[in-house]
Amino acid sequence: MILAALLSWFLVGLFIHVSKLRGWGQPVRKDGPQTHLQKEGTPTAGGVAFVLAFLVMWLAERALHPPVIPADAQREVMIVLSAIGMGLIGFADDFLKIRSRMVGGKKELLAREKFPLQLLVGAVFAYFAAPLSSHLLAVSFGPVWDVVLITLVMVAAVNAFNFTDGLDGLLGGVSLIVLLPFLGVSPAALLLVGAVLGFMWYNAHPARVFMGDMGSHAIGAVAAGVYVLYADPWLLPVAAIIPVAAVLSVIIQVASFKTTGRRVFKMSPIQHHFELSGWKETQVTVRFWVITALATAAAWSLIGGRW
Repeated sequence: MILAALLSWFLVGLFIHVSKLRGWGQPVRKDGPQTHLQKEGTPTAGGVAFVLAFLVMWLAERALHPPVIPADAQREVMIVLSAIGMGLIGFADDFLKIRSRMVGGKKELLAREKFPLQLLVGAVFAYFAAPLSSHLLAVSFGPVWDVVLITLVMVAAVNAFNFTDGLDGLLGGVSLIVLLPFLGVSPAALLLVGAVLGFMWYNAHPARVFMGDMGSHAIGAVAAGVYVLYADPWLLPVAAIIPVAAVLSVIIQVASFKTTGRRVFKMSPIQHHFELSGWKETQVTVRFWVITALATAAAWSLIGGRW
């Protein structure tokens, strides 16, 4: 984990340097909190660097310490492959956003393009994960429905963690806390935590780099993977209460505006609603970390009883 953090710290720092030379700056929504206007031009897609550090260190760990138990090896490969698959979808989105600001063209992947790809990655993961995790499910509806459930958990986690991004250090801190119970059982979780720690050195307020979709997608995939394969997917919404609130706020906001023409929140995802309500960005971030810690502790009490 320490080596992953150091490699991530180096690669993210290098990424920031190259991004500034290339002009890969992040635009800021003019209708959002006014304090965000000063973030205009901050390098984005820093998740590319820490995901690379995560993958390099995972491959090194596999070469130096191959798993003794075949099932454990299978679990870890499935988690990492799902992170790569979801991460590449996020990378495509990051690439289009950066290229559109530089030379024009398509601005991002549309939801109707991104969602089927996420479903495909989620379904492949679920097909292989279901037989290994069926005994962990507190509520099971049979093999076929378990595959459906795990697919939805994977896709929902990726999007929920993606919507949680947007404030300096918010998603990084939330993801560290959510993954904390698995540091002793999953090398993938351990190394991702290290990689995120290296990233957060630069993402702390005021952020010198933003995460982007590749990072948030990979984090969501690993979180879903470890909860499915080592604990119980029903516990993930408990621990990841902030990502759940973020994605639900977007759904509620869109549904309300389309049906009634009114907005429930001042801005969605919900972290921006609190900013516009008068909370400082650092207050929102730290308070959401605290909520996540309490929620993860509740999930941990249930997980710990099974280990």
